[in-house]
Amino acid sequence: MHWASQLIGLPWSAQGEGPDSYHCWAFVRHIQAEHFGRPLPEIPNPQDILSLARAFRDHPERRRWDLVGEAADGDCVLLRQARYPVHIGVWLDVDANGGRGGVLHCSRDSGVVFQRPDALVLNGWKIEGFYRFKGDAE
Repeated sequence: MHWASQLIGLPWSAQGEGPDSYHCWAFVRHIQAEHFGRPLPEIPNPQDILSLARAFRDHPERRRWDLVGEAADGDCVLLRQARYPVHIGVWLDVDANGGRGGVLHCSRDSGVVFQRPDALVLNGWKIEGFYRFKGDAE
């Protein structure tokens, strides 16, 4: 059983910093720190959609991540449902041999879920990009 299975179903929360509920950024921070050893900064006021979009776009942390064409285990996945990318999850290769990966994320409507790309589309999500950690910016 994959380690992420124990997280499926945890609820979304506006104040969510875990361990029992999360908002999307807090969840990604938790996964990156606990399972990939990458501490990420907090984003203040994640409920203000415009501030969140600006934080994703302008935060200095973005210099430590490269936009890549294909996802690999642990990559951050920037998602959107409307005009602006304001949601984030983590790509997991649950079956690397069969190429059957997907996004582990925490949404307001569903809480923590794992969705393959086709299920994301059916739920109105569009993948904006995959971001791979490259290390400290120079």
